[in-house]
Amino acid sequence: MSRGLLSPSEWASPRVRRSVRVLHGLLLAALLVVGLGPVLWLAKAAVTPTQDTLREPLAVFPHGIDLANLATAWTRVDIDRHFLNTVVMAAGSWLVQLVVATTAGYALAVLRPRYGGLITGVVLATLFVPSIVLLVPLYLTVVNASMINTFWAVWLPAGANAFNVVIVQRFFANLPREVFEAARVDGAGPFRLFWSVVLPMSRPIIGVVSVFAVVASWKDFLWPLLVLPDPAVQPLSVRLPALQRYVELDVFLAALAISSVIPIALFLVFQRLFLRGGALEGAVKG
Repeated sequence: MSRGLLSPSEWASPRVRRSVRVLHGLLLAALLVVGLGPVLWLAKAAVTPTQDTLREPLAVFPHGIDLANLATAWTRVDIDRHFLNTVVMAAGSWLVQLVVATTAGYALAVLRPRYGGLITGVVLATLFVPSIVLLVPLYLTVVNASMINTFWAVWLPAGANAFNVVIVQRFFANLPREVFEAARVDGAGPFRLFWSVVLPMSRPIIGVVSVFAVVASWKDFLWPLLVLPDPAVQPLSVRLPALQRYVELDVFLAALAISSVIPIALFLVFQRLFLRGGALEGAVKG
C-alpha cells in the first residue's frame, strides 16, 4: 500500500483531519474563483448596462438586469450569421480531425504496417515544428488551390494535427488485442473491425478529441483571419474584434457571452457522456 503525505496515525488525529479539510476547502474555493470567476463575470456583464460595468465592475446588478443587450447583440451586430459561420467551421474541423486521427491511429496501432514505427516517429517530429513556420507555405497552398473565402481552407489544414493522431494511437494500442483476434476469427475485415469494434470501444478518446477540436476551432483567430477575408463568412473570433469599436460595451460583452455558450455546453456534455471510467466494461469477458 502506497503511503501518502500523511500517515494513518496522523489521519487519526482530529486536529490534522480538520486542518486538511479546511485546506482542501480553501484550495477548492481558490480554484472556483480562478476558473469560474471570469466566466461568471462575463455572464453578469452581458446583462448589465455599460455605465454599471464601468463604474462598479464587481457589483452584482447595481441597477438591475438589461436583457435587451442579448437581443441587440444577436440582431444589430449580426451575431446570428457569424455564429452560424462559427458552428459550420467548427463542425467541419471537428469532422476532419476526427476522421484523420481515428483512421491514422487505427492504421498505426491496430493494423501495424511494416514501417509503422518510422511513420510514428515522423508524426511525432512534426510536433516540434512551430506552427508559425508553416503559416506562409500553408497560406500559399490555399491560395493556389483557390480555397480563399471557403471553409475548406480551414477544414483541411485542421486535419493535420499530430497531437490528435498520437493520443488516439496510444489509446488504440492499449485496447485488448483479444477482441481484435476474436473479430478476425469471426470474419471481420479491416473496415468492419474499425467500424464495429474499435470505434464503439473508443468513446472516451473520441470525446477528448472532439472537445479539443471544437474548442480550438472556435477560438482560432489568425488562420481564419487570413483565409476568410470576406466578413460574410468570418466566424465570431474574427468578426467580434473588428466590431468592438462600433458597438457599446454592454452589447459587445453580450456578444462575447453568446459566443462562449457552445464551447462551455459542449465540454459539459462530453465530460458527462465520455470522460468517465468503465468505458470498456464488457469488452472482454472472462
